[in-house]
Amino acid sequence: MKPRALILRAAGTNCDGETAYAFQLAGARTESLHINRILENPATLDQFEILAFPGGFSYGDDIAAGKILANQLVHHLGDPLRRFIEAGKPVIGICNGFQILVKTDLLPGPLAGRTGQTATLTNNDSGRFIDRWIHLAPRGDKCIWTKNIGPIDLPIAHGEGKFVPADDAVRQALWDQNQVALVYANEDGSPAAGKSPNNPNGSVDDIAGICDSTGLVFGLMPHPERYVDPLQHFAWTSRAPLSSEGQGLQIFRNAVVHVTEAVGAGV
Repeated sequence: MKPRALILRAAGTNCDGETAYAFQLAGARTESLHINRILENPATLDQFEILAFPGGFSYGDDIAAGKILANQLVHHLGDPLRRFIEAGKPVIGICNGFQILVKTDLLPGPLAGRTGQTATLTNNDSGRFIDRWIHLAPRGDKCIWTKNIGPIDLPIAHGEGKFVPADDAVRQALWDQNQVALVYANEDGSPAAGKSPNNPNGSVDDIAGICDSTGLVFGLMPHPERYVDPLQHFAWTSRAPLSSEGQGLQIFRNAVVHVTEAVGAGV
């Protein structure tokens, strides 16, 4: 039996269909549920082995991007979510999902002696919404989602994507504890060094994606679900020979493999 992935949505979520399709291609069964269904019965989480917070504009990004849904998680689902992770089950937040996770205590988690929210995602340095393709490079080996990922191209689409740690101690702890998973990069894979356009939003240390201390919870601003087929790349006609799949698919496959091998789902 294939592992089950829950795609959690709310009013304003608009990438749930693409995220579900990516997990299906990677070998999972998927179900998309509104947050209200989980609030009614938090035990529903126990039926799944993977949890995804997809992109979009949950609750219209009122107050701040992802803030309202993050508050619902903190005040109503904190314990069930922690039990989900303690069971070895992976969680991913993409774009708005990343914004949601950093506004809870799930990403990056306790760091430098601090608990609660230790980072945020705020307005791009450009002051405008950016929708384009960018280059990324992996960092570290803790994150189960980025295993076997090399330099990768993915699209972005956000107005509040600048990653900012609470202070320098948190920034340093992210690196020391191997929790930086992806950075914005130049075409040759070298760090963007904070320079636009390769660092598209001004993120500190070019950080594009991080994981928690377990490596199970992963958030990133770019959209891997939008590059699961080679024809989705903007320059696919100039790429020869054409690959068999889009680079983003490996991220979803990693979670399915982890669940099958480590959690025992799908056996």
